[in-house]
Amino acid sequence: MASEVHNFIHLLFIGVVALFPVVNPIGTAFVVMPYLSQLDKAGKKQAVGKITLYAFCICTVTLIAGEWVLKLFGLSIPVVQLAGGIMICKMGWGFLTSDKDDSADSSSDGDVAAPKHKNIDNLLFYPLTFPLTTGAGTISVLLTLSAHGADADLRQLAFNMAAILLAIVVMCVLVYVFYLNTQRIERYLGSQGEKIFNRLIAFFIFCIGLQIAVAGLKALFA
Repeated sequence: MASEVHNFIHLLFIGVVALFPVVNPIGTAFVVMPYLSQLDKAGKKQAVGKITLYAFCICTVTLIAGEWVLKLFGLSIPVVQLAGGIMICKMGWGFLTSDKDDSADSSSDGDVAAPKHKNIDNLLFYPLTFPLTTGAGTISVLLTLSAHGADADLRQLAFNMAAILLAIVVMCVLVYVFYLNTQRIERYLGSQGEKIFNRLIAFFIFCIGLQIAVAGLKALFA
């Protein structure tokens, strides 16, 4: 029993450490900030709650049946990396080339703000949850973690799955906390600082997407 608990804690630690850089709740919070900045407190809390729930569902399904789903569609991890990287590149490029006047948005009245809340609902799963919050990197890490100790007995396998699932819960809690507090970050930066920071983040998001796509290409042609 002691060894099982030790393995549980060890795999939980590995899961959190492996998932944190690919989920990147701190960095991604800055990326979703422009989408959530126009919502009121209740609307933002609801939107962040849905993103967190979607992220948890994607991670859990990937953990339990991800490898089977990829085999069902004849897909490989490099292909998922390439497609996800292209999608992230597209988003980063959209942010970089966007010339929308934020001041016009902030001066809009309640009649205009209502459709925005409806529009954000259509963006919560794609692209805010997938591929921004949980993308190809997250899927790849979860498939790797789920393969850890896959040949063990049923009891040990249950412990392993529970440890990884708890690591997913930890990541989702971090996503919820950081995403919900983007408004404080926005107030600290100011309007001009926010625009500059958003451009920098957009550039890094484009580079990250390109890096993921290149990694997928290298794996495909290796």
